[in-house]
Amino acid sequence: MAWEGSTRKATLPVDWPKLRQDVFDRDGHRCTYMRSDGRRCSTRNRLECDHVGDRLNHDPSNLTTLCSWHHLRKSSSQGGQAAAAAKAERPSLARRKPERHPGLL
Repeated sequence: MAWEGSTRKATLPVDWPKLRQDVFDRDGHRCTYMRSDGRRCSTRNRLECDHVGDRLNHDPSNLTTLCSWHHLRKSSSQGGQAAAAAKAERPSLARRKPERHPGLL
């Protein structure tokens, strides 16, 4: 399960189910992702409520509706950007030093 081992749910407010439903209602129960041709994603299935910015800011203006595919794509991109930033900050994380083969020790 996606939530297994995560503490993410603990950071959500107690009224999260209502807040999430309000965001879905506001967005017309449709993914808000805008395609490169200027059209909005037409998916109405497997919708998720996404934090646009700060994940601890649960104000409706910081929330949007995304289909699970676009949400996963956005989250993966953010994870890749965070990993790249960490590597840039600490070059030692970028590549391990080569180790000698155990049979040659």
